Amino acid sequence: MSFEACAALVEKADPLRFRVAMAAPVPARQILFPLYAFNVEVARAPWVTQEAMIAEMRLQWWRDALEEIGQGGTVRRHEVVDALAGVLDAEGAACLDGLVAARRWDIYKDAFEDQSHFEEYIDATSGNLMWTGARLLGEADEAVVRDHAYGVGVANMFQAIPALEAQGRKPLVDGSTDGVATLARTARERMDRAAKDHRSVSRDAAPALVAGYHARPVLRAVEATPSRVADDALDVNPAKDSLRFLNVSLRGWWR
Repeated sequence: MSFEACAALVEKADPLRFRVAMAAPVPARQILFPLYAFNVEVARAPWVTQEAMIAEMRLQWWRDALEEIGQGGTVRRHEVVDALAGVLDAEGAACLDGLVAARRWDIYKDAFEDQSHFEEYIDATSGNLMWTGARLLGEADEAVVRDHAYGVGVANMFQAIPALEAQGRKPLVDGSTDGVATLARTARERMDRAAKDHRSVSRDAAPALVAGYHARPVLRAVEATPSRVADDALDVNPAKDSLRFLNVSLRGWWR
């Protein structure tokens, strides 16, 4: 039942990735749902308590679980851990450990140290998740996957900024109009670069990248009108979003 529990968790907490996973071939779902359920659990761990020490303990619990999976021995009993242990190898466990470590930033209200720190956070969260999924599914060029994932991560960050700032967080190194537009353009250019090299991602691995189908329109909107981030005006038109997803799904591709 652990796989079904993962699917139910993703359906409730991450509708976009649930939609993407359900559109993937059945064998791919067996990998994507445990990964996405893990991501839900880790992403929300820093937010379920105001006590930093408790949040740190929650993240450490997941790091310990990944270490157990990576060692290939007995793992703790948990619906998501059970499912994850069935699909994850030692390399994947180490990669996801980097994701959990990066999420420590979410616990505190400190700003990113500099742009490099911000980029490392996006790469460790969005990039590590997408790369692990792609690698487990099939052949893929890691640099291409991470370029695509960077754009997805930045787009997601833009959409989350109003809520983050309401919580006292400082999610951008440069929140000026020019800084926001430059970040959007850089992220969009990395997605464009990945799209040009799309043949280096096999069709087997492609379902892991489809979760970014919504990102390019968001980045273009921010690039054109940076104030939409602060105005919380990045909601995607449901009809256009469905059409875009249908187009991506029918092509069986991600760019």
